[in-house]
Amino acid sequence: MASERMRIGVLISGSGTNLQAIIDASAEGRLDADVAVVISNLEDAYGLERARKANVPAVWIDRTDYRTFRAYNEAIRDVLLEYEVDVVAMAGYMRLLGTEVLDAYPDRVVNIHPSLLPAFPGPSGIRDAFEFGVKITGVTIHFANENFDDGPIIAQEAVEVAGDDTIRSLEVRIHEAEHRLYPAVLQLIAEGRVSIVGRKARIEGVSQGR
Repeated sequence: MASERMRIGVLISGSGTNLQAIIDASAEGRLDADVAVVISNLEDAYGLERARKANVPAVWIDRTDYRTFRAYNEAIRDVLLEYEVDVVAMAGYMRLLGTEVLDAYPDRVVNIHPSLLPAFPGPSGIRDAFEFGVKITGVTIHFANENFDDGPIIAQEAVEVAGDDTIRSLEVRIHEAEHRLYPAVLQLIAEGRVSIVGRKARIEGVSQGR
């Protein structure tokens, strides 16, 4: 991947703001990679429109067209392979990804989560952290595995919870952190600087205490 631009397949379920951050970073030269295809499990996900506006292939794969979870994930895998994807970026994809994709892209499937994992996993990480009353939350980017919000952590960014925060104001700052961190981590991957040693992710040139 050092001599050619990395090709990213992005999986989405919703509005696609992290997808847009990746597209923008690529266009602005901050990310030595291109979005090769965007795949959604929902037909009306606005992220598909973002892809079309950026002239990126946008694919809806309807779960109800497949009798089994395995067949559905095989369809996702086949589209990723068709577009010669190097790295898969889950960006608000709200389904568990099957081993059919994970095995086809070992240590090359990345996910983003709006909390400091392992704290507050699940679909409502921002709300859960806010209602628990933490003073610090944040964003995590990690390699995905067959479990929700699990896998070796690549990078995290802390976000302070202010005394006058609402869930909405906290969401805004969490998303700002996501939009900074995700393209930056994908750039590290494009540079070949991220690896897994044992059960932990390592970034070349960065001292990590975890």
